[in-house]
Amino acid sequence: MARSGFLDFLAPYLGAPKPGKAQRGTLDGAVLTVPGAGGPIEVLVRIRPNARRLILKIDRKTGGAALTLPRGIGRVRAERFLDAHVSWLNARLSALPARIAFHDGVEIPFRGAPHRITHSLPFRGETRAADTQDAARLLVHGDIAQVPRRVLRFLKAEALHELTQASHHHAARLGVTLGKITIRDTRSRWGSCSARGDLSYSWRLILAPPFVLDYLAAHEVAHRLEMNHSPRYWRHVETLIADFGRAEAWLKRHGPSLHRFGEA
Repeated sequence: MARSGFLDFLAPYLGAPKPGKAQRGTLDGAVLTVPGAGGPIEVLVRIRPNARRLILKIDRKTGGAALTLPRGIGRVRAERFLDAHVSWLNARLSALPARIAFHDGVEIPFRGAPHRITHSLPFRGETRAADTQDAARLLVHGDIAQVPRRVLRFLKAEALHELTQASHHHAARLGVTLGKITIRDTRSRWGSCSARGDLSYSWRLILAPPFVLDYLAAHEVAHRLEMNHSPRYWRHVETLIADFGRAEAWLKRHGPSLHRFGEA
């Protein structure tokens, strides 16, 4: 008898699989939907073996909802838990700061200082920062419909330029070499350093004050000597930035707000 046929033959005697085991394989990474004040709310489900209770959280950076489950919790219990916390979800989501798109007339931070996005003639020209009589501005030329795209491209280019300069400056002080430097829109970290010296940074650091950007460059470059956060590593950071705690404090307080800007 073929294997599949043999299993079919045994099925009535084996009984149904245990619900918990089957659901653990399918529920992790699933998205559950509950009704919200502004429409359906999608909740990402994560199963963590070390979790001791059901935990519902809102990511202030992305505005996404996530439900962490202990091992063995099934879909029915997860859905009941979400149904019981719909009011909490709506309250937390409505309290999140609104996103700020890169449109003409909108004020955004640039190197830590407020700048007003201003569509400007002539029709052709580069996007640039400028101080006018009444305010600091980001002057954006071209089709007004392209303002968001041009602002984002400008901010990414400025971030890459500033972070490349800062990284090489700190690398020279520590006597280390660097690989490729790239800019991304990371959500969980501001920067990273690979074992071969490639550095990656969030472009949103150009929105922060210069001392914060400089610290993040030093933070990643120091990993060229220590790929950890040991006391020895922090001594290297302190060699580069004596008052690095100031930047850490700024990021803890203001960092999440940088993710409000631009498209989601």
